[in-house]
Amino acid sequence: QVQLVESGGGLVQAGGSLRLSCVASGRTFSNYAMGWFRQAPGKEREFVTAISRGGGNTYYADSVKDRFTISRDNAKNTVYLQMNSLKPEDTAVYYCAAKSTTPLHTLVVFTTRNPYDFWGQGTQVTVSS
Repeated sequence: QVQLVESGGGLVQAGGSLRLSCVASGRTFSNYAMGWFRQAPGKEREFVTAISRGGGNTYYADSVKDRFTISRDNAKNTVYLQMNSLKPEDTAVYYCAAKSTTPLHTLVVFTTRNPYDFWGQGTQVTVSS
């Protein structure tokens, strides 16, 4: 079992920045590919970005490309989401997720919800116009 706890959400003006953190506990963090998803009111949970277990590969949704950056520190069991140039449409609850992988999948990232094994409770991000 892996426990994931997100933090760093809040209220920010359009054009501002936030950095989300997700701390994992319970298993070897470096065995997991990680992802960030978000869910706005009345909408489906959508993919934002993902990173491979070693951090060597990342992938972004088109809507956040060139504005958001995912990174991880395996020594700290933490994955980060740096969000710049925030827009009102980025308002959502942001979730991190973990997917167990093997050493054969060092560069694999997962961009849909189904493969992920564990989810955090989410952190609210609100961007005002």
